[in-house]
Amino acid sequence: MASSDPTRRPRPGPWPPAPETNAMPSSWAKRTGFRARFSGETNASDSGQIVAVPKPKEAEPQVDLESGRARPPLNANGEPESEKIPVSANRDQSVKKRRETEGTARSAAAPSTNGQVRSNPPPPPSKPSRDEEVVDVLPQSIDDEGFVARHSHMKYELRDSPGLVPIGLYGLQHYLSMLGSLILIPLVIVPAMGGSHEDTSVVVSTVLFVSGVTTLLHTFFGSRLPLIQGPSFVYLAPALAIINSPQFQRLSGNNFRHIMKELQGAIIISSAFQAILGYSGLMSVFLRLINPVVVAPTIAAVGLSFYSYGFPQVGNCIEIGTVQILLVIIFSLYLRKISVFGHRIFLIYAVPLGLAITWAVAFLLTEVGAYNYKGCDVNVPASNIISEACRKHVSRMKYCRVDTSHALKSSPWFRFPYPLQWGTPVFDWKMASVMSVVSIIASVDSVGSYHASSLLVTSRPPTPGVLSRGIGLEGLSSILAGLWGTGTGSMTLTENVHTIAVTKMGSRRSVELGACILILLSLVGKVGGFIASIPDVMVAALLCFMWAMLAALGLSNLRYSEAGSSRNIIIVGLSLFFSLSIPAYFQQYGAIPNANSSVPSYFQPYIVASHGPIHTKYGGLNYVLNTLLSFHMVIAFLIAVILDNTVPGSRQERGVYVWSEPESASREPAVVKDYGLPFRVGRVFRWVKWVGL
Repeated sequence: MASSDPTRRPRPGPWPPAPETNAMPSSWAKRTGFRARFSGETNASDSGQIVAVPKPKEAEPQVDLESGRARPPLNANGEPESEKIPVSANRDQSVKKRRETEGTARSAAAPSTNGQVRSNPPPPPSKPSRDEEVVDVLPQSIDDEGFVARHSHMKYELRDSPGLVPIGLYGLQHYLSMLGSLILIPLVIVPAMGGSHEDTSVVVSTVLFVSGVTTLLHTFFGSRLPLIQGPSFVYLAPALAIINSPQFQRLSGNNFRHIMKELQGAIIISSAFQAILGYSGLMSVFLRLINPVVVAPTIAAVGLSFYSYGFPQVGNCIEIGTVQILLVIIFSLYLRKISVFGHRIFLIYAVPLGLAITWAVAFLLTEVGAYNYKGCDVNVPASNIISEACRKHVSRMKYCRVDTSHALKSSPWFRFPYPLQWGTPVFDWKMASVMSVVSIIASVDSVGSYHASSLLVTSRPPTPGVLSRGIGLEGLSSILAGLWGTGTGSMTLTENVHTIAVTKMGSRRSVELGACILILLSLVGKVGGFIASIPDVMVAALLCFMWAMLAALGLSNLRYSEAGSSRNIIIVGLSLFFSLSIPAYFQQYGAIPNANSSVPSYFQPYIVASHGPIHTKYGGLNYVLNTLLSFHMVIAFLIAVILDNTVPGSRQERGVYVWSEPESASREPAVVKDYGLPFRVGRVFRWVKWVGL
């Protein structure tokens, strides 16, 4: 054969030579089951972050630095070619297994990180030479609407059920990794209302109970995604504003029950508004205004708004608080890749591990007498202390010692949370109006969580009807939270996306079983008492980390848009800056130093209703406007939604969320199983087209 003649030199190839390829023979590919991954869809790395799957190396296109995307190729006349090339479809391909493709195979195309296919033209096929052996590479699966079938990167996906024991362990792990989001808000608002440690214990148990019940409702009748429901930081600022309203400053005695009933009434009315927004289909219309450029600064502003509370509280016992912060940082960053029995325990359990170690250190310091001062008693009120030396050390005794709380001893072993346990709710239209606006911000937060989590655990994003159904059920869940008296509404926690990406656990059954465990724990009164006895300094230290994570998770939504575009940079920058500056103007306007000595310094920004710049003849309107415009998240949302929907920009540049079409989604069995209502409930509400598939 001529090709085997050693004296004959091979024909020289083209210049410059083509780069070497790592292609393996087709027999090797068939024998090992190798499949190339040419997808640009987002994936979860070992460290838990969402990264893009590497694409095959191609010729570097010219990049437009203004828009952050590649310029289209030029034709022979020097004009840019059209970017819109129809994607051919092979409709004769059979449906493969859900774990492999979860969709119908179509022709290859490069997808973007938002779930849709980019319209860049495919490169022309190159003709193989005689000496080359063609490698059989399966194309990326693309369905009718351009949604790409995701390769499995999770340990367990949405409908997987590996067994009772693994599901129980993974469900408990899921809730432990989100421990800070579930328990920290009651530890802040109950003392602010004047409640005792026993009141804090009861509220914590109630929060755990309501969180478990609402999570079960959401996984069965809401969006059906594996998302934990609970008290959100979105409701913390308005709750503190209501707690510090001028009308409550004049009350004497224990104001806890009275303020809690006011909060319950405001939460119930605002939650009913959110339920109507979802179940009426108005959310599907409002959804057109919500894009990643709107969600990112809005959620980031929620985390950044509590800077006046975080470290000033840590400074009350600096040696304990800083150790807590450093431990969480070390576990979540420096030790995140250390695996024990196949689990990255330091990354997953950074918050509970840091809390346990710091609490143990503080307990040892308390027992050895590090915070004992001669002649001083921590149980004596500061106003009754005569000794100057004791007054000097009373702050350290109060915040550094771990034996100042008697919540664990006074808590009963069994207690069942019941509705209206604090009394009949009080309804005030001013506070209900403030909470109703905040419920819209909470819905915006949930939209981002639905989209990001669906890209991780399902084959397609939900339809607008499924999203509206989820928002409507969150409204009903918040009504339950208002009836039971948790102090805040119940909604999808933003930290769900980070937890799913880190644990690689997307099973709906594990979240449901974890919710059942949470309900059982809420019935044990000692559990609530144990959580209520966490020292305030450690709570503040954990909140510093949680709020920073919340701000980062909000900004991470920009990965669905062109983050390098000057349009998006300016919109996000303006939204974040004015979300800090405008509320500062409202909070400082007319404020008299030391005029409200009964309110701690870190709560001073939330008494703006008494001295804001808006003064009309309607006192209720003054309260609502001054309070709303002092919220960082409200200002960020207003600026971002106006600019993003009025400044021109392409869909790719804006990163418009892509949702599944109801007609095609209802014809696919996999999508119906992911989002369809169980127990044939969907048949009853089949006529309600705007809240279903």
